[in-house]
Amino acid sequence: MSKEQKQAELPAHRDKRFDRVRNTWYWKASKPLRVIVHFFLRIKNAYVHYGGFRGMYRRWKQKRGEASKRVDFGTKSFPDEARRKMEESTVFSRSIKISILVPLYNTPEKFLREMIDSVLAQTYRNWELCLADGSDDKHTDVGRICGEYGKADGRIVYKKLEKNLGISGNTNMCISMATGDYIGLFDHDDVMHPSLLFECMKVICEKDADYVYTDEATFTSPNMDDLIVLHFKPDYSPDNLRANNYICHFSIFDAKLLDKTGLFRPEYDGSQDHDMILRLTEEAENVQHIPKILYYWRSHPNSVAADINAKTYAIDAAKRAVHDHIKNYYGMEVQVESTRAFPTIFQIKYPIKGNPLISIVIPNKDHKTDLKRCVSSILDKSTYRNFEIIVIENNSTEQSIFNYYQELEKIPQVQVATYREEFNYSKINNYGVTFAKGEYVLFLNNDTEVITPDWMEQMLMYAQRADVGAVGAKLYYDNNTIQHAGVVIGLGAHRSAGHTHYKMPKEHLGYMGRLCYAQDITAVTAACLLVKRSIYDEVGGLDETFTISLNDVDFCLKIRERGYLNIFTPFAELYHYESRTRGMEEGEKLRRYEKECAHFREKWKAALDAGDPYYNPNFSLDYSDFTLRF
Repeated sequence: MSKEQKQAELPAHRDKRFDRVRNTWYWKASKPLRVIVHFFLRIKNAYVHYGGFRGMYRRWKQKRGEASKRVDFGTKSFPDEARRKMEESTVFSRSIKISILVPLYNTPEKFLREMIDSVLAQTYRNWELCLADGSDDKHTDVGRICGEYGKADGRIVYKKLEKNLGISGNTNMCISMATGDYIGLFDHDDVMHPSLLFECMKVICEKDADYVYTDEATFTSPNMDDLIVLHFKPDYSPDNLRANNYICHFSIFDAKLLDKTGLFRPEYDGSQDHDMILRLTEEAENVQHIPKILYYWRSHPNSVAADINAKTYAIDAAKRAVHDHIKNYYGMEVQVESTRAFPTIFQIKYPIKGNPLISIVIPNKDHKTDLKRCVSSILDKSTYRNFEIIVIENNSTEQSIFNYYQELEKIPQVQVATYREEFNYSKINNYGVTFAKGEYVLFLNNDTEVITPDWMEQMLMYAQRADVGAVGAKLYYDNNTIQHAGVVIGLGAHRSAGHTHYKMPKEHLGYMGRLCYAQDITAVTAACLLVKRSIYDEVGGLDETFTISLNDVDFCLKIRERGYLNIFTPFAELYHYESRTRGMEEGEKLRRYEKECAHFREKWKAALDAGDPYYNPNFSLDYSDFTLRF
C-alpha cells in the first residue's frame, strides 16, 4: 500500500476507533461529567479572553443584541433636521472650496447614484465633484447619469475620457478638472456621511490642518447599516502607515501639497492611494485625524474591501510603494514582506548600520532559576552577538544565586554589579546603566526568556533611526497569552496606563491586524526596552520617584516630549514569567501601586486629559481588547 493510500485511509480508520469507544458503557456514563468539564473550560477561556466576568457579561449582552450600538455608526448617526440646519448655517473662519475627485469606470448605476447623492447631501456646501469617466463603450449609461446630475447641479463636473488611463491616470484627469483649495479622494462605489465635509472643515479651520483623515466602516451592499468592519484609527502614525494603509478613507488635503508630491503614479496602480498618502503625509505640516466614522466603504464581489485577491496586483504595488517611499525619502534599502494578518499588512526590515554594542541591564534578587534561564537564552539563542550583560544584584539572600554569579563572572560578556540599597526599580536600572559601555541600553527583566533568535536585530533596526526613542518587544506569559503588546496611557481601572491585547492568545491577529506589524505606540514596558544611550541621557534616565511601577511609561512619555517616536514590534518575542518574581499586587504592594498611579496621573495630567494619540477615543478604557465605548 502506498503512502498516499495509507493517508487516505487514516480518517476512516480513526472514525471506526472513535465509534467503538463511543459505544462503550463508560463513555456513555461519563457524558454528564464531560459536559460539565467542557462547560467550565469554556468559561475559563472566556474569562481569560474577555477580561473577567464583566467582560463576559458585556459580550453576552452584545450577543443578545441588547448592548451593541454598532448600528449607531450607520445611518442613525446622520444629522437630524436641527443638526443639519446648524451645520449648513455655520460660517467658518476660512472660505475653502473642496474638490472631490472620483475616477469612474463601468460604475453600476445604483452605486453611482448613491455615491453622487451622498455628496449632494453634504451639509457643507462649498464643494465641486470632479468625475473623470474611463468606462468602456458598453457602459454609456455612466455618462448619461452623470449628465443628468450635472444639469441639475453645476457643482458636478463630468468629463468622458477618450480611453481608460487606469486608476492613477483617471484620477490625475480629475485633478486637472479641480479648482478647489482642498482635494478629497472618493471611490466611485462608496458613500459619504452627510457631515463628512463639515467635520473636515472644522478641523482645517480650528487646527490649520493641511491633511485630514477620518475613521471608516465597511458595509455589505446594499444595506448601509450592515456594517461588517468598523475601523477606528490612531492619530497620525508614520510607522503604521508604512506597514499598512490604515489612513485609506476619507482623506482630504491642501491642493498645494501636490506641488511637492506630484500626481498619482500609474506604476503603483492598485495601491496608488497608499503611494500618494505616504508622500502627502510626508510633506504635510499638520496631519489631523477625526475619530468619527464618516466614510462608508462598500463591500461587493469585485471590491478590494471584499477580497484583496480580487486585485492581487495591489499587493505587489503596495510593497513597491512602501519600499520606494522609504528609499526615496530616507535613503534606506528595506525589505517589505506580507504578514500572516493580511497580504497588505507588512513587516518592514530595516538595514542594521554597523555593529553597535548593546548593553543589557538585568536587575536581580535571588531567583537563580529565572535568571539562569534568561541569561542562557540570551547567550544561546541570540543571533546578534555584540552585547554585554550587566546583572545588578540587589539584596539577595540565597546562597545559590551567589554561586551562580561566580559562574557568570567567568563569561567575558557578563558582569555582576551590586546595588545595596532598598529596592527601587528606577534607581537599580539607573545604577546599572553607569556600568554600560554600549551605544544602546536594553532594559530586561530577569524573568524573561528569548523566543526569536533575532530579537535584538528586530529592535535595533528601529532604535537606530534618528526619529525613534524606545523600542519594545512582544511578551507572553508561559501559557502563551499576551503579557505586553504596547502600552496605552489612561487604560485600566486606575486610569494611568495599561497593556493592549492583554491575555489574548499568542496567535491572535489583534485589532485590525495590530499584533502583526511594528507600530508607533505611546509607551512600552521596560521588561524589554531598547533605547539609545544618548536618548537615555537626554531625558535623565528613569524617574526615581517611581520606585516600583509606571517608571517605564514615564520614561517613554519623557522621550515623546523630546519629539521621538516609541515603537512596539511584534517580531521580537520573549516569554515574561511576570508573576513568578513580582507576585500579585495586594496589601502594601497595592497601596504603593495606587500611590504611584496618583503620582503618575498628577505628573502627566495634560497627556492623560488629551488621551492616548494611538488609541481611538471610541474605545473603552476599561478593557484592553479594543472594546467600543457604550
